[in-house]
Amino acid sequence: MSVEILTILLFVSLLVLLMFGMPIAFAMGAVGILFCLFAFDPPIYWRLYNDFIYTISDWAYLPIPLFIFMATMLERSGVAEDLYHMMHNWVGRFAGGLAMGTVFICAILAAMVGLSGVTCITMGIFALPAMLKRGYDSSIAIGSIAAGGTLGILIPPSILMIIYAIQMGISPAKLFSAGYIVGGILSLLFIIYIGIRTGLQPRLGPPVPKDERVSWREKFISLRAVILPLFLIAIVTITIFGGIGTVTESATIGAAGSVLCAAVNRKLTWKQIKEVNYETLKLTCMILFILAGAMTFTRAYVVVGSMHYLQELCLMMPFGKWGFFILIEVVFLVLGCFLDPFGIILITAPTFGPAIVAFGFDPIWFGIIFVLSMEMAYITPPVGLNLFYMRSVTPSTISTAIIYRSVVPFVLILILMLLLLVFFPQLATWLPDRISAL
Repeated sequence: MSVEILTILLFVSLLVLLMFGMPIAFAMGAVGILFCLFAFDPPIYWRLYNDFIYTISDWAYLPIPLFIFMATMLERSGVAEDLYHMMHNWVGRFAGGLAMGTVFICAILAAMVGLSGVTCITMGIFALPAMLKRGYDSSIAIGSIAAGGTLGILIPPSILMIIYAIQMGISPAKLFSAGYIVGGILSLLFIIYIGIRTGLQPRLGPPVPKDERVSWREKFISLRAVILPLFLIAIVTITIFGGIGTVTESATIGAAGSVLCAAVNRKLTWKQIKEVNYETLKLTCMILFILAGAMTFTRAYVVVGSMHYLQELCLMMPFGKWGFFILIEVVFLVLGCFLDPFGIILITAPTFGPAIVAFGFDPIWFGIIFVLSMEMAYITPPVGLNLFYMRSVTPSTISTAIIYRSVVPFVLILILMLLLLVFFPQLATWLPDRISAL
């Protein structure tokens, strides 16, 4: 059978299993095993077994459970609630202030948790009811949380960035430094959009009533809420970019710091520790099984010749490097309708990685492009994960169609950010190029 037909069958088989509801880890693993058996004798299973053991025991992935622990502990320590109270006191008096403040808090949480879902659900619980209660338009309220939640995979420490860096063989710390700059710009664009729209249409985000506004003394007292989060962010950042420690060591410091935050907020109990460890184990196992399944799938399209075939197709694209760039963005868009971002990077990195280098794209720059594409995947149907998260915390009186419409302006802003990176790649490469310590 020709490699072209095998390649089509390989990906069609995966999509069919996913459409029938099989988890992505098991779908990729099953397809990989079957096609490896088709291409080779049963001894190939020993190689698959070695791949599985290597994947789940690779020390390079150690930051993942540490950052997940940090995210989960912070989620349960009351940090988000205190931050929202502080933001309410300072910017609630402005039109759209609560929505703009929500994006700002999402950026702070993103710099502590590294996961989109944690940020989205946490702010959905605290910020959404408060905004709806004060007369905010549901589209502005929901859109600001759903879009702000995507910052969790762009602003370091990002679990997705760690996996991308390992797959592409680049420094996670350099990718992190690019994420800080682009994440900051994107957060600012979200806030500017909300400010302009609510400024022109104040009814969409009315200021909080005068009787809810507090004195300057209470405002400054509420600033205590940002001391611990900013201190934790600073320690993790300085550890990485100051050359003091590796990403793994900074993750360890972050995990210990999250325990300190919980203790200071009087939320540290044995029950809490047990629940946080259980949640960390569950999420880590899920990610490792996706990694193992993707490794098996990758092995399959290597042995049947699909990888070499697809790489040749990429290099033969019309319009050169930008034709390839458009192709890969279309691929990301299509895959984002069916797959989790972790699965997408693990499937596409072995195929597109060599072509990225061959066309002269900076892998750091392309990593930011990939993460932005996955941010769009998080808030676009039919498998926009943040849309599902928002549905779970949104009142039943608000239809799913409203949730979908709420993110449209933010998707356009993400597209604008992609275009800015295309025309001004220095936005993603300037800082990594100047961090000699990495």
